[in-house]
Amino acid sequence: MSIFKIALITFSAISAITFLAYALDKLKAKLKWWRISEKALLLLSFFGGGVGGYLAMNLFRHKTTRKKFHLINILGIIWQVGLLIFLVINEI
Repeated sequence: MSIFKIALITFSAISAITFLAYALDKLKAKLKWWRISEKALLLLSFFGGGVGGYLAMNLFRHKTTRKKFHLINILGIIWQVGLLIFLVINEI
C-alpha cells in the first residue's frame, strides 16, 4: 500500500473521529453535561481531522461563531491537502 493511501485513510479516520467529537460536544452542550475541551477539538481538527471538524461545525452549528475554530479547521485542511498533493506528485 502506498504512503498516499495510508495518509488518505489516516486523515479519513481522524476526520470521522473529529466529526463525532464535535457532534458529541454539541449534544453535551445541549444537555449541560461535562464538555470536550476546546483544546482537544482544535487538536483533532488540526492534526488530521480538519474536514470532519469543519463539516461538523457547519452541520451541527457548533462553534461557528468562534473564529479560531474556523481558522484551525481551514489550516488543518490546507496542510492535509497539501501533503496529499505532495505525495501524489512525488508518487511516494
